Amino acid sequence: MKVVIFAGGLGTRISEETDIRPKPMVEIGGKPILWHIMKMYSHYGFNEFIICLGYKGYVIKEYFMNYFLHNSDISIDLANNKMEILGTKSDNFKVTLVDTGLNTKTAGRLQQVKKYIGNEDFMLTYGDGVCDVNIADLVAFHKTHNKITTVTAIQLEARFGGMDLAGNSEVVSFREKAKDEGKWINGGFFVLRPAVFDYLQGDMSNMMWEDEPLEKLANDKQLMAFQHNGFWKCMDALRDKLELEELWKTNTAKWKKWN
Repeated sequence: MKVVIFAGGLGTRISEETDIRPKPMVEIGGKPILWHIMKMYSHYGFNEFIICLGYKGYVIKEYFMNYFLHNSDISIDLANNKMEILGTKSDNFKVTLVDTGLNTKTAGRLQQVKKYIGNEDFMLTYGDGVCDVNIADLVAFHKTHNKITTVTAIQLEARFGGMDLAGNSEVVSFREKAKDEGKWINGGFFVLRPAVFDYLQGDMSNMMWEDEPLEKLANDKQLMAFQHNGFWKCMDALRDKLELEELWKTNTAKWKKWN
């Protein structure tokens, strides 16, 4: 099963990092977050990726063009202009890089990679989010129903703690940050049937995948949610990048299941 990754957005809310590279190439622990996402899928045996490029897509192309070299020990004989590969720590990835346009929105990006997917179910996610979802269980859940789309539903943690007040404004209790148990949101990590492209007809270049296509799928009762109660984090702003970096540095990165 192939994995499509959106990696073409401008990343304006983390412009401190994205002036020189696309957001999926912002590093966590010395590796692009895109690499972390791919390693998550690879851990479950999914190694074939289609990456939708846009803003500074050449940076991603150059990264994978030189991936083997960057992950190998080499010996260079400058006098004879010879290079010897001494050992490699490369990954078993097959990567298709598709330029889907600088300003194309997500529905249009997905529409453009249809020809590389074929007539089979596939997965889809965003190039800026990691989690500890069990992807094997996600795929198994998708296969239990006959709907076109499965989305991973997550609950966000509140940014602040809360207080319970009595009628006289006395603080009765103070609550630490907790998940909003009443609200599920789109966490990415989709599984899709090829029939999804029936919902991507005409010019989709200015259409977000999350708007009309998903809304129509929901209205047609073709959208199921795989509820994930574990870790999930989107690198939306610089503070998110710093939080992910700290988790990696302290060996508490819950999305890291590979050795």
